[in-house]
Order: sequence, then structure tokens, then C-alpha cells
Amino acid sequence: MNKKTYLPKQDAIERKWHLIDADGKILGRLAVKIAELLRGKSKVFYTNHIDCGDFVVVTNASRIVLTGKKLNQKTYFTYSGYPGGAKLTPYSVLMVKSPEKALFAAVKGMLPKNKLADRQITRLKVFKGDKHMHGAQLAVSAK
Repeated sequence: MNKKTYLPKQDAIERKWHLIDADGKILGRLAVKIAELLRGKSKVFYTNHIDCGDFVVVTNASRIVLTGKKLNQKTYFTYSGYPGGAKLTPYSVLMVKSPEKALFAAVKGMLPKNKLADRQITRLKVFKGDKHMHGAQLAVSAK
């Protein structure tokens, strides 16, 4: 019996591209699936300290659904670092103005709080409508 653990080298990791249509999907449940793909948890050789996740392209972010009273009660918090620099934006305004930020914040909150997550979140591409510029990468990965 082989008792050695296989750890892949960084250049041996093959990153795939996933296209997700967010039309009618619930924000939190979609964010869980995206975070899992970004971390690479579905891969056989997943290790939490190795960056082995895939690229994720999300379209139709403006059609994401928030359940219950979250649209009116939930707020998006940003802080500039200066005294009095806190901004609270209700999700009813945020979903109209920039729904990409809402999905981005939800996914970022589900990733670990370390340098690895900073690299993983850069592989998330969110678009408001159904048009995106990553068609060439998706065509290559489908083969």
C-alpha cells in the first residue's frame, strides 16, 4: 500500500473555465458553488494550502435573486480607512447600480482569509449581462 501523499506542482495544475448563468439563481447558493470551483474542492488532488482552482465566468449578474427581505434589509459595507469613511449601501440600491459587487462580495466572504484567497478571487469574472469577453478561453477548455 502506497502511503505517500501526492501534491501537484503549480505548473502541473490544469485550470478549466466554467461558464455560469446567474439568471434566476439565489445569491448565496450560487456563491457557494462559485467559491468551491475557485478553490478547486471538487478536484481529486485538492489540498487547502495549494492553489488548484479553476476560472469562473458568471453572466447575467443583474438577474440574481435575493430571498426573503434581504433586498430591503441587507446592506453592503465599505470603509475608506478614514474617520467617518464608512458607507452602508442597501442591496436594493446595489443590485440596481452594480450587481457584480454583490456577487463578488458574497464569494469573497466564502473564501479563506489569507493570501491564497487573493489569488483565487482574481479568477472570478462577473458580468452584468449575457455578453462576456472570455469566449475564446471557454471554447478551448470545452475540447
